[in-house]
Amino acid sequence: MDFHLVPRGEDRNYTGFLTKTIVYTASLIVFFVSFGLTVASIVIPKWVTYHDQEPSIYYSYGLHRRCSSVNGQCHPFPQREDCHGSDRYFCSMWRSVGFLMSFAVVLEGMSMVAFLIVLSGGKRLRENGWKVLSLLIILSAVVQAASMALMAYLFDNEKRFFVGWRLDESWIYCTASWCVSLVCAAALILAAQTLPSEGGYELIPDQL
Repeated sequence: MDFHLVPRGEDRNYTGFLTKTIVYTASLIVFFVSFGLTVASIVIPKWVTYHDQEPSIYYSYGLHRRCSSVNGQCHPFPQREDCHGSDRYFCSMWRSVGFLMSFAVVLEGMSMVAFLIVLSGGKRLRENGWKVLSLLIILSAVVQAASMALMAYLFDNEKRFFVGWRLDESWIYCTASWCVSLVCAAALILAAQTLPSEGGYELIPDQL
């Protein structure tokens, strides 16, 4: 008995194409939210804050700026004078968090480019692009999780952060960002493992 390759049904092809496109598009939209949270955590100088009601005093530390209600201004941080003696360890760790978050932005940017390439590509990219894409997303999430953990460690062990200081919204943004990224990666992996193929060719026997 001979077999021949014949195209699968057009409806089946279209359904597979539409389903995978919807998954990639929805994941990209959600990932944009994650990217926005990452950028906000870097731009907003509120990783660690202190607020005293009486008298009203407010201090906040961002990755690259330190703000105070005493003079109502923000200044670059850490500066050279902040990194002498025992503070050198703190400065190195703080700058490491800043570097990791910047690296996470680069990885997220690469992920969004990969999203666009997959969406604009053909069947082969939609079928296999999730592997590289999910890897990039997971790497960005791991880098942000490391930044979050490192900042929490500094907050718990640095003597300058006494009672009244707290981890604030930028730290929360970072945490939410990598959690959302992991959800995106999980959705892509799950879709790739469970959704049917877009179609192609199948074997049918010759009629005797």
